[in-house]
Amino acid sequence: MNHPQESAQLIFLRHEICRIGHSLFARGYVHGSTGNISVRVPLIEGGGFLITPTDACLGFLEPEHLSRINSQGKQVSGSPASKTLELHRRIYACVEEASCVIHTHSSWLVDLSLRGVWSKEDIVPPITPYYVMKVGHVPLIEYYRPGDQAVANAIEGFINQFRSRSLTLRAVMCDKLGPQVWGPTPSATMAILEELEETAKLWLRSECKAPSLNESSIQALRDQFKASW
Repeated sequence: MNHPQESAQLIFLRHEICRIGHSLFARGYVHGSTGNISVRVPLIEGGGFLITPTDACLGFLEPEHLSRINSQGKQVSGSPASKTLELHRRIYACVEEASCVIHTHSSWLVDLSLRGVWSKEDIVPPITPYYVMKVGHVPLIEYYRPGDQAVANAIEGFINQFRSRSLTLRAVMCDKLGPQVWGPTPSATMAILEELEETAKLWLRSECKAPSLNESSIQALRDQFKASW
């Protein structure tokens, strides 16, 4: 059932979260009750966020049960919000252009963190042009228990660190847990996640031996596509 007091825009965002969740679940990016998705509610619609409920299965989300959070961070409707709410809010506060945040336990990326990432600043090397163009640098955050405030602090630190180098950060990898990815729309955020997971798969399938693009190739991507690398 739709919320009669909500606009068509908010109803669309509710259904978009459910669509993305179902797609990720159907393709194995999440399992059980793992993962969470949020979207920023436009100021014209009252601001705040919509986020998946705690312990919800992303494959079976219901629009009316999504948690509505106001601009002060207080829940105003829906089922109890994900325990990662404050982490999502921190990302939105740090990245003005972010309108969606997705967290999954994507198996190739978790596998990579268990075996050992390429480096703490880049969990995989720049082995494909689309990884450089669509994802960019993805640093590793050391292990913290799920919901630990230290994760939000670490993400904010990395966002500011990369911004000081005029680089756009779109994702981080939480050791042993999974990626946190953000973008301008739910569809665009899912696409970043997909490219990141596929690159981890390629890297592991090559036995971590696939050659990186050379600097001249990366510079061409910067020049032609404004790649943030």
